[in-house]
Amino acid sequence: FPFPYTPYRIQEQFMEALYGALEAGRVGIFESPTGTGKSLSLICGALSWLRDWEEKRRQEEARLLALGAGGQDRLSPQQARPGSTDTAGQPDWVTAFVQKKEERDKVDRLKEEQIRRKKREDRLEKIQHNVQLKYAAKRKRCEEDEAKCLLQLSKEALSQGAGEGVLDQLDHHEEELILAEYESDDEKKVVSGLEQEDDDDDLEEEHVTKIYYCSRTHSQLSQFVREVQRSPFGKDTRLVSLGSRQNLCVNEEVRRLGALQLINDRCMEMQKNKYEKKSDEENEGKKRRVSHTVCPFYSYEQMQFLRDEVLVEVKDIEQLVSLGRETKACPYYGSRFAIPAAQLVVLPYQMLLHEPTRNAAGIKLKDQVVIIDEAHNLIDTITCIHSAEVSGSQLCCAHSQLSQYMERYRKRLKAKNLMYIKQILYLLEQFVAMLGGNVNQNPGCQAVSQTGTVLKSINDFLFQSQIDNINLFKVQRYCEKSLISRKLFGFVERYGGPASAVKTNKENQKLAGLQNFLLTLQQGSDKEGSPQNPPMEAEQDQLRTASPLMQIEGFLSALTNANQDGRVILNRQGTVGQSSLKFLLLNPAVHFAKVVEECRAVIIAGGTMQPVADFREQLLCCAGVDPARIVEFSCGHVIPPENILPIILCSGPSNQQLEFTYQTRDLPQMMDETGRILCNLCNVIPGGVVCFFPSYEYEKQVYGHWEKTGLLSRLAAKKKIFQEPKKANQVEQVLVEYAKCIKRCSQTGGQMTGALLLSVVGGKMSEGINFSDDLGRCVIMVGMPYPNIRSPELQEKMTWLDKTMPRADVQAPSRVLIENLCMKAVNQSIGRAIRHQRDFASILLLDHRYARPAIFNKLPQWIRERTQVKPAFGSAFAELRK
Repeated sequence: FPFPYTPYRIQEQFMEALYGALEAGRVGIFESPTGTGKSLSLICGALSWLRDWEEKRRQEEARLLALGAGGQDRLSPQQARPGSTDTAGQPDWVTAFVQKKEERDKVDRLKEEQIRRKKREDRLEKIQHNVQLKYAAKRKRCEEDEAKCLLQLSKEALSQGAGEGVLDQLDHHEEELILAEYESDDEKKVVSGLEQEDDDDDLEEEHVTKIYYCSRTHSQLSQFVREVQRSPFGKDTRLVSLGSRQNLCVNEEVRRLGALQLINDRCMEMQKNKYEKKSDEENEGKKRRVSHTVCPFYSYEQMQFLRDEVLVEVKDIEQLVSLGRETKACPYYGSRFAIPAAQLVVLPYQMLLHEPTRNAAGIKLKDQVVIIDEAHNLIDTITCIHSAEVSGSQLCCAHSQLSQYMERYRKRLKAKNLMYIKQILYLLEQFVAMLGGNVNQNPGCQAVSQTGTVLKSINDFLFQSQIDNINLFKVQRYCEKSLISRKLFGFVERYGGPASAVKTNKENQKLAGLQNFLLTLQQGSDKEGSPQNPPMEAEQDQLRTASPLMQIEGFLSALTNANQDGRVILNRQGTVGQSSLKFLLLNPAVHFAKVVEECRAVIIAGGTMQPVADFREQLLCCAGVDPARIVEFSCGHVIPPENILPIILCSGPSNQQLEFTYQTRDLPQMMDETGRILCNLCNVIPGGVVCFFPSYEYEKQVYGHWEKTGLLSRLAAKKKIFQEPKKANQVEQVLVEYAKCIKRCSQTGGQMTGALLLSVVGGKMSEGINFSDDLGRCVIMVGMPYPNIRSPELQEKMTWLDKTMPRADVQAPSRVLIENLCMKAVNQSIGRAIRHQRDFASILLLDHRYARPAIFNKLPQWIRERTQVKPAFGSAFAELRK
């Protein structure tokens, strides 16, 4: 394997196992601890396989072509002898002729493919070496801009004389809000201009065998692309990065909309305008109704130019966006044009795991390779992508907006449109009734009589809300095709006044009454969600400014899942506005099955994949993967054994047994003991100490208790204390301060030796943030972070598992799930301390239950092998001091 430096032995093993799995078309679960160069091993292993695979195909093609050239049209004498027949009763020469014809067709196909590939390679070669081409394209763009500018100026000069044209103009704007006639429920008949246009030769490129690499966040993807650039494959790999419009759109006017759903809708609408414009020009005789805007970046030539640029040289998202701005081409679509010819496609989870998104992006999985990195949360991710929640205030708000829309444009809407709008209104009414409310009253003022949470199967929910007679598939398709939520947003943007938190046109505040009505609704919805979940506030705000109908469409499409695979949760809180309906997906395998079936090979990789059983049973076996096709690979760490000291501590300095259950953890003596342990540790540990608590509430409680008993000030004498913030946007700042403090202490010396960071398992600090070197010399885990077993979602999942999964050994599947969730969280958190070969750290698990075999065996192997169980604090402290 080509590698930028001498690989570790474990990296070689990793690459060999990976190569084998790809070659044999397996589904692999690969675990390689963070800090062992996993990304590089993935890149070099997978791309080596791809290179060899392409070489093999080339040789096979050459062999067939040579055969074709040599043996064309000549029949051997015994084949040509008339009279002899084969077993099927056909004369030999017929059979031979058919065979030859098949071979000849194959050879012709190969020749065509070769010509195509040659063309593509020549084109890319030319671009790589020809600077003039670039400048020519740039010059052409400048000329076009100039011409546009002049045209605009002359138009303005003309319109200054025409005052009466202005009124007309405003009504044009309003025309855009009216739904186009909805053709038919049978979409097959409709061929929009878009499809005809795209039959272009160039777009129907064959998809070469490629690797799809996905990770969770855009920053992880960018990091991966930089690794590819640095690897030996960086020069000659055709790589394309895909992202959402939010990350890739270069049209400032659209970007400003902020919310992803709005950006998507606006973009789609602009394209629709582009194709309608053509037909409009033909009907010039009729009165031109609509003033359409078309996106200036959606230009076919420029996007092709961008596509080639992307394929010539590896670029990450940032480079792609700046190239798009420079070339006036849309990076979002330009990068999609590059998919067929690319060898490595880098994309976020959602794009690959959500089938509609996958199809929209033009991703074809047939016989391709998929690598899912950072996959420890894969099951949760799939569940999340396919679950949806809507609040009472969103339902009421959408109902109010939609009914006003219908009233205003009733005369202009066609029958089909009215029928569907009425169906949607009826659905919204019934949903609110299920929450115990009435759509026509302010949701913030209606109290709910029976509060609490109820779970229903999808079918029960549909029957009880009396909507089982409505075809949800058709309603869903209508929402997609008619862009109704986009039109509704435009309508509210115009008439909703300041309440809809969207800039409105000052000229048209004709509808004061409507504004006031929307205002009361809006205030109702503003009360929602603030006390319980501050981190969500920013997102709620963004969604609240968008049309709530967009959220509701997601919920409707979730209801089209199969009955046994999901549940509907009715969450009734204080008022109807605060109550919500949530769809919960129970069986993530149904959405993963397609990926596993279509792909040649799938690799699920991560730093800590333990416990692996979840993936095998819930994801792969449920998706119908033959157990023989699954391979598991787990490698140790690159650090020497003496660089890590994991200890399970069973009791504290005053011999108090450590057991942090819901019943005992609130006892003052438990909180005191935890404080004493920390005080002792902070006396001997240099640099940074990170202490994880099972929840925000518990962390707050302990902190308060220490403040009262004066323990906090004793701690603060040795280490400056930082707390993990609840708001995501403050995390960065706390981390910077934490790092600065540690650096300062190590340079100045003195009584303060560093900092102590109080964190929460599953919070912002337990994933994706690295405490390398002095930032994390010790990681402490207080108690066992079991999930909240009283949550209705979890209870439903447990019941479902017990019903559908085979019993493992002695434990019920639901019990195994709880333990696995707990240990996954622990492994994620403690794996943050060791980041490279020369790093060292100690890991302390405070709870005697960690020593139980069932739990102990779920620690990652490289930590488990080196863990010591200490019944008493004295000997543990001595080891640590050493």
